[in-house]
Amino acid sequence: MMTGRVNPSQRLEDHGIAGLGTVYYNLLEPALIEAALKRDEGTLGTGGAFLVTTGKHTGRSPKDKFVVRTPSVEDTIWWDNNKPMSPEAFDTLYDDMVAHMKGRDYFVQDLFGGADPEHRLDVRVVTELAWHGLFIRHLLRRPSRDELDSFIPEFTIINCPSFKADPARHGCRSETVIALNFDRKLILIANTAYAGENKKSVFTLLNYILPGKGVMAMHCSANHAIDNPDDAAVFFGLSGTGKTTLSADPSRVLIGDDEHGWSGKGTFNFEGGCYAKTINLSAEAEPEIFATTSKFGTVVENMVFDPETLALDFEDNSITDNMRCAYPLEYISNASGTGMGGHPKNVIMLTCDAYGVLPPIARLTPAQAMYHFLSGFTSKTPGTEVGVTEPLPTFSTCFGAPFMPRRPEVYGKLLQEQIAHHGATCWLVNTGWTGGAYGTGRRMPIRATRALLTAALDGSLNAVEFRKDKNFGFEVPVSVPGVEDALLDPRYTWADPTAYDAQARKLVGMFADNFAQYVPYIDAEVQAAAIG
Repeated sequence: MMTGRVNPSQRLEDHGIAGLGTVYYNLLEPALIEAALKRDEGTLGTGGAFLVTTGKHTGRSPKDKFVVRTPSVEDTIWWDNNKPMSPEAFDTLYDDMVAHMKGRDYFVQDLFGGADPEHRLDVRVVTELAWHGLFIRHLLRRPSRDELDSFIPEFTIINCPSFKADPARHGCRSETVIALNFDRKLILIANTAYAGENKKSVFTLLNYILPGKGVMAMHCSANHAIDNPDDAAVFFGLSGTGKTTLSADPSRVLIGDDEHGWSGKGTFNFEGGCYAKTINLSAEAEPEIFATTSKFGTVVENMVFDPETLALDFEDNSITDNMRCAYPLEYISNASGTGMGGHPKNVIMLTCDAYGVLPPIARLTPAQAMYHFLSGFTSKTPGTEVGVTEPLPTFSTCFGAPFMPRRPEVYGKLLQEQIAHHGATCWLVNTGWTGGAYGTGRRMPIRATRALLTAALDGSLNAVEFRKDKNFGFEVPVSVPGVEDALLDPRYTWADPTAYDAQARKLVGMFADNFAQYVPYIDAEVQAAAIG
């Protein structure tokens, strides 16, 4: 049985998936919430938000992610970073999952990955949970109802949290699996209800497909000046570094908060919504994001709430530090209607330094920008991945290694070419610790970060005096209006400057050791920018 709107030649049965219960095609938000409530998948919250918990998995499971090793991708996948699965194991996994699905109801959403029609990917997402359908409607881009009549999916994601993989039978690590098969144009997700796996699977696809077309795929947020879409900026960074918060600037137009492409025409959002962390979210500091948590259809994930009043507790992290809300982009008043902007004038690399060494902002040469892009230094913040319970210093190349199917140098070269061609100014911004490492120092004041970014984006920061950092070689402003001078030189925020020096030497050594793996693949100019 089926209901909803779908291309009559593109039902699941037409792709060999038959014998299911009722299949609900492309339901709109109210119908998805109705279905989720009837199925007892969550609670209707204040304003019509939908409150859910995801069970055991409250973050991504990167160790359970696999790419099927076929001849067509053998020479282009970065196998050191992507675990291989044999085609035979994948076929068995698929057959077993489809057999498990028989007789059960499923929800299908046909959506676009990418705002630029020239480069978008037509994706079908098949979900066991109605609220996953709601989530992915927010996070991808929604076709018009008429477009659904002729929609032909290029890739299909099947997400079945109730199915448990068998490592011995399916060639995976545990009962949880995320398996991507480029030849069969399928992604299978099992034994995790964490909704972020859906959106990051599409991001991984685009990270493979677009560079093959000469388009840069970026784990970044983006915005542009209110009166000038050509004055765009991108903000690279892993989860927890501030991509969502810092790009949601009321004085600029938000293109998107997490995933973008940079083509010959400019910047474009992959997504149609936002997936924001809500821990310690406040109406004072981030009023627009805070307001989405009580808007109709917003998915509020893994937050503690009062069972009587339904009031959300933004400080209670007893479920996870990775509490989140997912909402359509139009819930942000200054969001772009097109999801597109011009070529970035400023490229910002966000890092969360748990060592307390890096300054709040530094100006990079193009070669230094490539060095820091390939290094991808940050700290994984609690909850974003299974097992991360405190900030963990890490190097995640291209600020998104878990989502990079190709070798880092492919993305680095594309970015280098775009920066050189369009003359973008590059900045490294530390949203982590100052005055000491994690546990001793304090988190970088967000007001100072915002003030520095505003000055960078409006061009006034280029006019101030800079000093050369003796540890990293980049330029750091000496004095900026609205920011205390001591904050700009992290050595003087430490009670013991010699302890800072020792910590800085340690971090420089970590950078040098990590970067050695890229030296054979990069040009002499970037090699010269290496530190240590």
